[in-house]
Amino acid sequence: MNRAPEPQHDRLSGHPLNPAAVPGTRPDSGDEPTVPIPRELIDRLLADPTGDPTEPEVPVSVWATAQAAPASQRKGRYVAGSTAHPAKMLPAVAAHAIAHYTKPGDIVLDPMCGIGTTLVEAVHLGRRAVGVEYEPHWVAVTEANLDLARHTGADADGTAARVVHGDARQLATLLPAELVGQVALVVTSPPYGPSTHGQVDVVPGGGVHKRDYRYGNTLDRGNLANIGHHRLLAGFSKILAGCAVFLRPGGHVAITVRPWREHAELIDLPSQILACGIHAGLVPVERCVALLARVAEHDLVARGSFFQRDFIRKQREAGLPLHLITHEDVMLFRRPGSGSARTQAHPVQPISRPREPSVTAAATGRSR
Repeated sequence: MNRAPEPQHDRLSGHPLNPAAVPGTRPDSGDEPTVPIPRELIDRLLADPTGDPTEPEVPVSVWATAQAAPASQRKGRYVAGSTAHPAKMLPAVAAHAIAHYTKPGDIVLDPMCGIGTTLVEAVHLGRRAVGVEYEPHWVAVTEANLDLARHTGADADGTAARVVHGDARQLATLLPAELVGQVALVVTSPPYGPSTHGQVDVVPGGGVHKRDYRYGNTLDRGNLANIGHHRLLAGFSKILAGCAVFLRPGGHVAITVRPWREHAELIDLPSQILACGIHAGLVPVERCVALLARVAEHDLVARGSFFQRDFIRKQREAGLPLHLITHEDVMLFRRPGSGSARTQAHPVQPISRPREPSVTAAATGRSR
């Protein structure tokens, strides 16, 4: 008589493994969760852990930033043209960082601002903001998103936020000198490869067509997304060093970053970005998790793209037990020196018009 195979268990937790995670078994369809989420953790993510609104919030390292779908987060706050950006930062991620590491009136900087997510969320929270973006098209989209924010009541006089066209590696030539030492928080993210991005069109009789998955012109070697992994890290280190000049003492840098796969091999980009920050003279202070999945009663419900799901399905069929990535790492750094991001709020002042850029080659960002 054949005996049913004994369930395999995780070596660390002792929990039974999902069959989809066991080589040689047929994976379930979709993205079934593999590890139960304790109810206590869910309660801490979705409610005030102190239970007393007069008490300060207890900081947690898991940010529940995907409880609403990305389209819902952007609805009514971003123009339709924003959708085409190959890799937009979740508005809830930017908003969480801004709310927790700045006060109203503080200045927030995004050196690779894409469609302007960091800037839009900053002005909606009563902060000032400045962004830098290489590709002229996304500069125009950012300006449109800031106009929409003003029309909906944020930054009504149009002086709290500005986007600059230029190379993020040349911040000293792009931003006004009076911003040196004044920025409370930098929020940004490095660009990723095209395998994680894009939109899908289904053509009857013609299959599935992928679009909007690359940054600008792939022949533009001034674009960080097109110059190779090692040069990307060198360029990003230079960007962080430039940001440090504009940070006030004790100011913070929040970098959202996730690993990705090349030929099914996981690239540990978060650890590499940690090294970039240290090389730029910043002090690492936290490593948090921003969820890209919804927290259900006991599980995480992933929100992977068509391409991510298709890749995972093919790898599982080939016997490799991969799963959808359900979070981004958030690397938090601090500029050395006294002071804190949670200092007294400054009155809102206009962001000065920056100097004209002296370079045309530029870096691009994945946010936003």
